[in-house]
Amino acid sequence: MATQSLYRRFRPRKFSELYGQDHVVRALRNAVVHQREGQAYLFSGPRGTGKTTTARILAKVLNCENPVDGEPCCVCDSCKSVELGTSYDVLELDAASHNGVQEIRDIIDAAALTSPGRHRVFILDEVHMLTRAAEAALLKTLEEPPEQVVFVLATTDPQKVSETIRSRVQHLQFHLLPMDQLEKYVRFVATSAELEVDDDDIAMVLRQGGGSARDTLSALELVAAGGGEPEDAVYTEEIIQAIIDKDHGAALGAVARAMQQGRDAHTYAQDVVRVMRDCFLSMMSPELVMLPAARVEELTQYARALGAQRIVRVMETLGSTMVEMRHAPDARLLLEVAVVQLSSPSFDDSNENLLARIAQLEDAVKKLKEQGVGAALPPPPVNPTTGRAKIGGRVATGGTGPIAKPVTDPSQPTPQPVVDTTPESSAVQEPTVAPAATNGDPVQMWPQISESMKGLAKAMFKPAVVESFDGKVLTIKLPANTPVKRAQDQSSAVVKAVKEMCSVTCVVNFTQADPTGGMERPQLDNTPKTIDKVVADDPYAPVDMAETVAVHDAVDPMLEALQNSFPEGSLVDDDSSSAK
Repeated sequence: MATQSLYRRFRPRKFSELYGQDHVVRALRNAVVHQREGQAYLFSGPRGTGKTTTARILAKVLNCENPVDGEPCCVCDSCKSVELGTSYDVLELDAASHNGVQEIRDIIDAAALTSPGRHRVFILDEVHMLTRAAEAALLKTLEEPPEQVVFVLATTDPQKVSETIRSRVQHLQFHLLPMDQLEKYVRFVATSAELEVDDDDIAMVLRQGGGSARDTLSALELVAAGGGEPEDAVYTEEIIQAIIDKDHGAALGAVARAMQQGRDAHTYAQDVVRVMRDCFLSMMSPELVMLPAARVEELTQYARALGAQRIVRVMETLGSTMVEMRHAPDARLLLEVAVVQLSSPSFDDSNENLLARIAQLEDAVKKLKEQGVGAALPPPPVNPTTGRAKIGGRVATGGTGPIAKPVTDPSQPTPQPVVDTTPESSAVQEPTVAPAATNGDPVQMWPQISESMKGLAKAMFKPAVVESFDGKVLTIKLPANTPVKRAQDQSSAVVKAVKEMCSVTCVVNFTQADPTGGMERPQLDNTPKTIDKVVADDPYAPVDMAETVAVHDAVDPMLEALQNSFPEGSLVDDDSSSAK
């Protein structure tokens, strides 16, 4: 003999045994207590939320011989016959398989007959499946039924029920069960049925049920019977993780293993879309996710790793793929193509994917603007002996930003180090090393430091470069046309900018670039040379005016050029001004 299913064994028999539908229970019990029951009701809501069960409880209490506070006694002959399905007062009709006009005519004829109980209750399940002609035949009876007749219509899709029918009934909407009440119900069933399940199994069952009491009990029965994981959770997590890691090989492997387990490609894609929807809701409106708190936290982590743009992209791609699967000869091939495109954006050149990649770049640029360029750099290596950052460590480990070696000009006097004398650092007599939690070192962040300065300091130090920084002394190389003395007058601005950008108090040392560009001067021998020879050999050599010789017969180069242009002309001295 087959064992009765859990959802049938533990079907609620009274209003008080219903979980999560307090608003429906309150309305029906008050109507029964005050004898104001309606002529027709419409129960709508997701599957497994208790619509048909509530209709049967209402039929029991309307014909119960000893009702108590709007509850059936469940011991009288009328209640027992309703539970067994042998009552003449209750007639159930599955409108999904009996949706024609003739079935509705039979109901109309039966409504005119008397019955042993106080009320004749007609329960029409899945009423939205009725044909248009059947709905039209039912309208008149719903509007003016016999005095003892009560209609209860149940549906999972109330939008498909015609408005003329909905205007003639009292519409009560059933909701998915909250997780706390559903967990309480599952633990009650597990204890009553003596099932050996632990907390992990219950959490897995609640995740599979998704707020539906019947689906949850079916998953509980599967786990208790075989000790296995619900079908919905098999390999769904793997493909989501593969999309996050952008590993198309792992995504294809997850699809292959799911297909080997007998999963349908369309159903598997639908499961992934449902999980993606929960991820999106966990990011935008966590209160709408009908899952345990631990599962919501997992989905939130997935959502943060993917981002809203990619989640929407996954749902759109898989949704379009499921539509194409209906007429495709190989649905698995379409699913594999879709997961490869989702896990490897480089394989997808669609406009939607390009927009998603642009959005990711915009987020990265926004993060760099908010946290600075140093946020994109790896942390500098630390010297284990001192615990301080190694100078030039990023360059040694492949980091960005070259560090120039200090070059000093021997012809320039060595400037004295300048200590910051601003009020913020007046109490600091000795420079300190930057703390561990800095935004970056001055060598890497010098463009931002110079940009943060104002006025003359910004114009003077923007073309300068940082030669080195040893944790205490910051050596800055000035252009050849920048006087060192004027730079020293603006050194406090440099120290202040470094402190604000890098949280480092330092001493500034200035060097100047070689104006010759590194060109070596030729070694002059002791042979006497004329001035023109010396200047030709070394343009920067000093000239002694005592060694210069006046040339009386020299030709003016301008006059020579003029004569070459006009060879037939002649030069005439104009003495008219002197004569006057």
